[in-house]
Amino acid sequence: MQVNGAAHELEARADESILAVLRRELGLLSVRETCGIGVCGACTVLLDGEPVSGCLLLAPLAQGCELTTVEGLGGEHPVQRAFADAHAFQCGYCTAGMILTAKRLLEDEARPSEDDVRAAMSGNLCRCGSYVKIVDAVLGAAAERAA
Repeated sequence: MQVNGAAHELEARADESILAVLRRELGLLSVRETCGIGVCGACTVLLDGEPVSGCLLLAPLAQGCELTTVEGLGGEHPVQRAFADAHAFQCGYCTAGMILTAKRLLEDEARPSEDDVRAAMSGNLCRCGSYVKIVDAVLGAAAERAA
């Protein structure tokens, strides 16, 4: 499979999640397990550009696909900068999943409304309660892209 733009041959059991494989085989620690049932968004990865829960995706099902983690954005993606500029995190545990979800939203909707952002981000939970800053960051990234 392709992970963050590079080809990888990874070992995985048939019942193993892509979250476990990415962490073990490639050391991609931004993919985090929190709930283990696909409701928190901390393990979000992009599978062929679409946000999915890494804890639910069986690794063999990703064979031949393109996976992107936040490490694949290189630290200088406009959404990453907007999150830093807006201080859209406290502990940072949810941030990678939030950034990937926001990236996809902005690819679909260049000028999302605040309601659009809230709806798109609803599958990502922030236990610190940084939602206002997260929405600000996504709207800021959209404004930067439009400028």
